[in-house]
Amino acid sequence: MPKMVRWKLSATAPDPNTINDMAQVIRKGGVIAFPTSTLYGLGADATNTRAVERIFDIKGRQAHQPLLLLIRDRSCLPEIVREIPPRAVRLMEAFWPGGMTLVFHARDRVSDRLTGGTGKIGVRVPKHPVAAALVSELAGPLTGTSANLSGKGGCWDISCLEDAVSDQLDGVADAGTLQGGRGSTVVDVTVDPPRILREGTISEKEIRSVL
Repeated sequence: MPKMVRWKLSATAPDPNTINDMAQVIRKGGVIAFPTSTLYGLGADATNTRAVERIFDIKGRQAHQPLLLLIRDRSCLPEIVREIPPRAVRLMEAFWPGGMTLVFHARDRVSDRLTGGTGKIGVRVPKHPVAAALVSELAGPLTGTSANLSGKGGCWDISCLEDAVSDQLDGVADAGTLQGGRGSTVVDVTVDPPRILREGTISEKEIRSVL
């Protein structure tokens, strides 16, 4: 990959040409930092084995730790997951796009590196305009793990992106300071009733009201 590219984008109306440039870097196997709703994430083509391995190397992430995926919309799910339970549909209708990651049984084609060997995959439809535009442009799954070293705090502004991370990236998309705080709420919908694995921006009370 060529020298790292830096993009400056509007957080509310990202330039389509810039989004296209970002997508081109990802299609070539690159890894970029980009904004999600609360924190910056590391984006790579989830179908590119080498790019996924780079995510683990950059973060110092353990092999048993899965990576969540960002998709354009619900229509992309059948390519990734084995089944979509009715309880998952209710949650998607209420909270997608937004701060909820749903954990499904992964299809066999989904890499064990993405599932952490669990056979399950976390998926979310992003709400942030930049992330939403990027997954739409790619028309395929994008990794959405936080842009940090494993075990360290998340990055809500490009200025707090650690050198150990940024020095290994092919691109950085700066959309300004994000809201920070808690990440997405993670809910396992492979069990009934669904199990909250991590309470984040969406509360347990909100989830129970939907279910």
